[in-house]
Amino acid sequence: MSSSRAKLPFTVHAVDTGSHARRGTLLTQHGPVETPTFMAVGTRATVTGLTPQDLAHVGTQVVLGNTYHLLLRPGPELFRRVGGIHKFMQWDGPVLTDSGGYQIFSLPAQRLITEKGARFKSYVDQSTHMLSPERSIEMQTALGSDIMMVLDVCLDSTSTKEEMRSAMERTHRWALRSLAARTNDAQALFAITQGGIDRELRAESAAFLTQHPFDGFAIGGLAVGDGRSEREDMTHFAADLLPKDRPRYLMGVGTPPDLLHAILAGVDMFDCIIPTHLAWQGTAFTSTGRVRVTRSVNKTADIPLDDECTCNTCRQFSRSYLHHLMKCSEPLGPRLLSIHNLFYYHALMAEARREIASGTYAAWARRKLDAMDRHEHAPRHAEKEAAP
Repeated sequence: MSSSRAKLPFTVHAVDTGSHARRGTLLTQHGPVETPTFMAVGTRATVTGLTPQDLAHVGTQVVLGNTYHLLLRPGPELFRRVGGIHKFMQWDGPVLTDSGGYQIFSLPAQRLITEKGARFKSYVDQSTHMLSPERSIEMQTALGSDIMMVLDVCLDSTSTKEEMRSAMERTHRWALRSLAARTNDAQALFAITQGGIDRELRAESAAFLTQHPFDGFAIGGLAVGDGRSEREDMTHFAADLLPKDRPRYLMGVGTPPDLLHAILAGVDMFDCIIPTHLAWQGTAFTSTGRVRVTRSVNKTADIPLDDECTCNTCRQFSRSYLHHLMKCSEPLGPRLLSIHNLFYYHALMAEARREIASGTYAAWARRKLDAMDRHEHAPRHAEKEAAP
């Protein structure tokens, strides 16, 4: 690996005695980040329905912004004028911006990928855009994020090995172009390893990218067609290929069991829309498993969402009130559930950090995973429940 000094200082304070789990600290321009950490997804410079004060209260350390969406609206000129995404959304903590690669992957009928980049039509006004590695870095520079991501080529894990190799090699070339395009040395830049669930390709990808002075390394291309066991196996394999002195980021993978398994493998950073996305559907993560508050059993349940939770939602409101809000399509319902779900995720990460520091993470994670699995597969309430 290149000996060039990273622009994102990262210190590992403790490694679990029974696994590769590690506790560390990232030092960004906008403050320290304790790892392992879960990043709240703020696609359009907002975590839907929540204020920056809400995010700080629930324990959010990092907000993730989406380069693709922010490029199309409001565009780079506005961010340059106002001084970046932090001032625009009034969030003074760290921000990571993705490159737009996954969004391009998710629009197969509306884009053309060449060596230059991805040409696509805007969903805003149908105008044509070219998202190249250079354009992605230019946009992320305008955003002023603490951590930028290289533009990559993401494929479904069921693609052929030849397709995977071609996408991986293009990702490598684009990564070097992204590195060359960086103009603000204060902004860290992460590379993204690819290769699907093929071990040979994953090893090649890590071997190539870790020769270059990236500030951190992401594991991309999982949770796109692979199964849970395949994803867990590949996460352990891929994480072990990455440098110990740089942060490791598992992109877009985010159920609580996914996070606990990946921490066992030595992953430091996570993001996923699951906690807020499911909140807007009426689902909450609790100490006794997932709760769908729209079910009829909660209509008269004058108890907290989770007895063990200390978030404002659980301290102030009953399940019956949350049920009422969701049934009436009141925006306060998903807002309160989003507050709870993010609090749950951040509290889980804080507990994991404490267990790693104590050297007891592996045993704790196994107990936690067993309990989660038991809750997820418990029989439904005997009462016949109304459809949501």
